[in-house]
Amino acid sequence: MQPIQLNSLCYALQGKPLLSDLTVTLCARRIGLIGRNGSGKTTLMRLMAGLIAPSSGTVRLGDLDPYSDRKAALARIGILFQNPDHQILFPTVEEELAFGLLQQGQSQSAAFGRANDMLTAEGRADWAKAPVSNLSHGQKQWLCLQAVLLMGPETLLLDEPFAALDLPTETRLRRHLEGLDQRLITIAHRPEDLAHCQEVLWLEAGRIAAFGAPDEVLPAYAEAMRQLGERDAD
Repeated sequence: MQPIQLNSLCYALQGKPLLSDLTVTLCARRIGLIGRNGSGKTTLMRLMAGLIAPSSGTVRLGDLDPYSDRKAALARIGILFQNPDHQILFPTVEEELAFGLLQQGQSQSAAFGRANDMLTAEGRADWAKAPVSNLSHGQKQWLCLQAVLLMGPETLLLDEPFAALDLPTETRLRRHLEGLDQRLITIAHRPEDLAHCQEVLWLEAGRIAAFGAPDEVLPAYAEAMRQLGERDAD
């Protein structure tokens, strides 16, 4: 599994810097990304997925630039957005599942065949023609995750995957994610959601505040947030 390398990475939007001078190499299979709202976590994830281009500096998946070589990146890295409604494009389940495979160059018959095989294996063959609009939030998130996994990426980027889920759905999703062989990079606000990680990157105001083992980074983050909360209390 090749490392993800950020070198002097910067990103600005309409002249406003969102990320500044990020230099770090991510190697572990389970990586956490933590920080307050507006710290740049989702922006960094979009850069790693190749959805946007850096303002300066570089992102590399091994030797691959995910933005300039989008087709190759599709086979290496996938992203699961916090809100599945921002990710879903098609009206039926099988169409949504097949889309990524079509992007990778598979024929329509092969893509739809794999989509339906996956649904059968999951005991959900009757979902194929189901309207996506009829699914619950948790079911939509499951659909988006399966669509990404069908593309066979080495790395999954997960943006607040447990947000807005009830406890049973969250438990099922955690169990599913824990069983995956892929490298997972997970955004979270709660330190306990990242305790299982091997590396944690803490972003503060678009810069790296800390990077290292979770038993070092997460307590420092929690204490900083506690102190901030006390100062801001009214």
